[in-house]
Amino acid sequence: MTRRSDWDFWAWPFGLGFAGGTRHRRRGRGRWFESGDMKYVILRLVGDKPMHGYEVMKALEERTRGCYKASPGTVYPTLQWLDDEGLVTVREVKGKKIYEITDLGRKFLEENRSTVEDIFDRISETIDRVMGEPMPAVNRAIGHVVSQAYKAAWRLSDDTERAVKIVEILEQAADDIGELLKKEPAS
Repeated sequence: MTRRSDWDFWAWPFGLGFAGGTRHRRRGRGRWFESGDMKYVILRLVGDKPMHGYEVMKALEERTRGCYKASPGTVYPTLQWLDDEGLVTVREVKGKKIYEITDLGRKFLEENRSTVEDIFDRISETIDRVMGEPMPAVNRAIGHVVSQAYKAAWRLSDDTERAVKIVEILEQAADDIGELLKKEPAS
């Protein structure tokens, strides 16, 4: 059995949206990209190197260290829009459409440099927050609790009293953790 990373396996049920989902955490319950960001991101990637759609998806995944996996339903319409606007050209190579930035596309990136830099800064900041301490340790602990809770609940399904105790323990833990958010941080 292939073991997925702790982040892939445990983050998605908690609304963090990894493992290819579309729900992502940034600034509350936002998404990785704001409306309209993708055109800048994809244009910049294609500006670095001509590529086909699948390569764009892989480049996005690499830039986000595997935390964001773009869908074809996001990438291909954006590439089509960039082509329609004259920001990229398309040529066919071995049956694949290769997208390459145009001079107009370079000018567009230059005119929107601060927007593009802001987007990539937000991506870096989000990855640092998600992948940096203490999150991996928290994630492993959550995984351990979930694993033990399911294992115990499954084995104790005929013992209602002890099964109810599992729920009480989990609810108390959630309440205790929630209380930490209400307390002022130590200076």
